[in-house]
Formats: sequence, C-alpha cells, structure tokens
Amino acid sequence: MMASVATASPTKRSLRVREFLLARQPILNRAQELSGYELLFRNTDPHAAHVTNDLSATAAVISHASQLGMEKVIGNVPGYINVDAAALMSEMFHFLPRDRIVLEIVETTRVTPQILSRVQALVEDGFTFALDDVIADTDDVRQLLPLVEIVKFDLRDMPLSALLKLTPQFRAMGKKLLAEKVETLEQFQICLDLGFDYFQGYYFAKPAVLSGKKLSPSQMAVVRLLSLLSSEAEDDEVEQVIKQDISLGINLLKLVNSPAVGMKHRIDSLGQALFILGRHQLQRWLQIMLYAEPCKKGQSMTPLLTLATTRGKLMELMAEKLRPGRRAIADTAFTIGIMSLTDTLFSLPMEDILEQIPVVDDVANALLSRKGFYGDMLRLTEYLEHIEEACPLAAATMKRLHLTSDELCKMEVAAYEWSDQLSRNA
Repeated sequence: MMASVATASPTKRSLRVREFLLARQPILNRAQELSGYELLFRNTDPHAAHVTNDLSATAAVISHASQLGMEKVIGNVPGYINVDAAALMSEMFHFLPRDRIVLEIVETTRVTPQILSRVQALVEDGFTFALDDVIADTDDVRQLLPLVEIVKFDLRDMPLSALLKLTPQFRAMGKKLLAEKVETLEQFQICLDLGFDYFQGYYFAKPAVLSGKKLSPSQMAVVRLLSLLSSEAEDDEVEQVIKQDISLGINLLKLVNSPAVGMKHRIDSLGQALFILGRHQLQRWLQIMLYAEPCKKGQSMTPLLTLATTRGKLMELMAEKLRPGRRAIADTAFTIGIMSLTDTLFSLPMEDILEQIPVVDDVANALLSRKGFYGDMLRLTEYLEHIEEACPLAAATMKRLHLTSDELCKMEVAAYEWSDQLSRNA
C-alpha cells in the first residue's frame, strides 16, 4: 500500500505519494497467534532521492491508514508504527486511535528533556510505547524504560551473549519482550525459552519438511473433495464425503455463514450450503479450509491462514486488473496464492503435494519455480511481505506487470480486509 497524501522531507521537497509502499508484518504471541502488525514504509522510486527522515515515513503511514480506516489495514489487532524525535515532537498523533497503536521509538532517537516530556505526555494521553532495536543497556534506554511497555530486539543485530544478558534484566522490570527478524524455528525456540512475549518474522511461513509425513484425515478429505470437483463428480457424492468428516462440515458451515461470503440468510444444512455456494465457491472454500484446521499442539493457524488468503485474494485482484473479463485466470491466480503455503502447512515438499492435488502446468510452474504470468504475481506478493529488503524487486516486478502503486494499494487494502474478516470467522 502507498501513502495517500504528500509529506514534506527535510529538504522541503514535496514527496509524491505514488513513490511509497506500505506493508504490514505479523506479530505473534507465545501461542503463535496473531497479536499485531508492524506497518512498514518504503520508497519505490529508484531515481528519487533516498528518504531517510522517519517523520516523512511516519506521516505517510499515518495519513494513509487514517484515510483508509485503520481497521482495514490492521484488522482487530494493534498496529506498530516507528517514530523518531521529529515525529514525536509533531502534531500527527491526533489522527491515531490510542487504543490500537503501539509507537516504536527508533534506536537513532537521542533522549533529551524535551523528548522525555513529550513521551510522558503521550503516555498520559493513552498511547503505548515500545523501544525499537535495543542492543545494549545505554543511558538513553534507561531513561525511556519507565515510559515504555515493550522492548524489541532485532535478532540479526543482536549477539546471543547480549540477548542472554539483557532479557532477564528487562523481564525483571516487567517489560514485554518482542523478538523481530525471527526467521527460523530454532530462533523462535531460543526466544521462547528466554521468556519473550512476542515474535515478528516469517519463521511460521517457512516449510519444515518432515520425511514421510502424511496428511491428517480432515486434510485428506479436503484433498479428496478437490479431486472430486475437478473430475465433475455428482453432488450427492460430494455431500457424502463432507458428511463423513464432522469437523469439515462444521468448518464449511462456519465459512458459508461468515461475513466474507456475504450470505443474507443463515445456512444451516450442508445440502443448502453446497447448493447456494456452487462448485466454484466450494472449491475456493475447500482450499481455505486446509488452513483452518488447528495444528496438533493446539496452536492457532490464524497467521498462516491470513497470509495464505491475503496472497490468494491479492493475486486474484491483480489478475482481474491485468486480464479483465477472464474469470478463469482470476480463479487460477487465487488458487496459486492459497496453495503457495501448503508446503508449510503440510511440512511436505511442494512436489509431493502436487502429486496429491493435480494441477495444470501453469500452476505447477508458478508454485515450483515462480515462472510465467502467475509466477510473477506470486513473486510480487512475496516481495510485499518482505518490503524492507525486497522493495527494489517489488518495484521491478510491478513495472513488468504494468501495475502502478496506486492500483496495488487498492488491491492490498481489499485483500487485507477480506482475509482478516475470513480468518476471524474460520
């Protein structure tokens, strides 16, 4: 997403809003349930002067989110936004819902009496603060600690020895600990053992391939139903398979009755649900239901479900824009987005999954090697998730697909809202 109004840079240059993208990164709790999003801002114009002023970035994020409606950007969880000294001393905070925002004081902020007074006033006004990228117990950190609730550690910049030293100290002071750039399950486990409360990074979306793993009975039922639909089996046969799996039937009814489906009257029977949905929609919800099943340890799969459905919806919207009137292409794009995380879901190589769920060559090429028209759209959705590092790649792919930032912004907001709504009702 991109900012919606221009903001002033340190050089007084008017920044064009179409130069900027805004992405959101999930923040999970100890049970790996979604507990927030960090909103991230990047300049997409390779020829524009590099924007280093965090006030410009923060103002762009805030103005954009305020215009769209914060609930569309972050759903029903808190949003984390970076602020520096200039941002703290500005008057931008009246745009923000105090109970829905965590303000991250960036590590470059030099603490002065004016800064301390300003943070104190904002805390008294109901705002919550976090310290970003803490790597040492400095004088600035010590002065701000009484005013913040959360301390963030960047695992890429933090030696394990320093982590082991500082975490007990901050925990003893009653601070919540957030580990960011958590990219492996090993890193997650280390921080879990150290008592961290929150985790930011895409470790949960990376496949941990387990040799010989089999799909669960419910997952097998979904795969069987998808195969029946592709072979145009009779409705009675489809309904019988659903009735043989109680959890599958319950999940189907929940999804059919969710706001994301938009039914005006409650659907109470499987036969009625199948009739009203039709085969096209049934296939779509079956793909989603693969993610709706809780994992064996009782941990919520909501973050993975949200990520998969966001990918699917965003790719569908891209296809509708790029190939207008081609419903089959949009449906295929949605399927690829949903299936792109099934290797993580099943802990199986994608090649093995595609042996159980037959797909056409265009789909296989996109899923296995990110090739072709669908592969480009899938790459773009993945770049947006890692906008900090992949912004130049995202901009290049947007250009290749002939998509503008304005267009992508609207698609992202729609995909965020749709997937958040769906995840809450799955």
